[in-house]
Amino acid sequence: MDGLRGGRGRNPYELTEESPVYVISVAAQLSGLHPQTLRQYDRLGLVSPDRTPGRGRRYSARDIELLRAVQRLSQDEGINLAGIKRIIELENQVAALQARVAELAAAVDGAAIAMQQREAAVHASYRRDLVPYQDAQQASALVVWRPKRPE
Repeated sequence: MDGLRGGRGRNPYELTEESPVYVISVAAQLSGLHPQTLRQYDRLGLVSPDRTPGRGRRYSARDIELLRAVQRLSQDEGINLAGIKRIIELENQVAALQARVAELAAAVDGAAIAMQQREAAVHASYRRDLVPYQDAQQASALVVWRPKRPE
């Protein structure tokens, strides 16, 4: 994983909520947890911070929010860590599926616009010198055609 999660094509010095900037002591303070708890959550895969080249943990603002959510689910809701891990996995899966639905909806909208443009191009290509045919049985008027006689 690169230094900025999903940050390909971005300025490497731009700070986002996913920028790994907090060392474990600061992350522990911001989340209200003990550093050993953060290490345990990392081992269990609940919150996986980025790593420096020296293998030090670096937490992002999003990681801090996730740590707070884990604590809230554990303390307030009484959910065990395995349940919390499953909740996080399902929330990530839902977010990925929502992104995919939005992507597919945009593709469908693009296809609909392209189809309308092609349809308009077909209508614009109609020959204007042709007269629509009307079935003689449906017409109420009788038309007699007489060829011109050569003079």
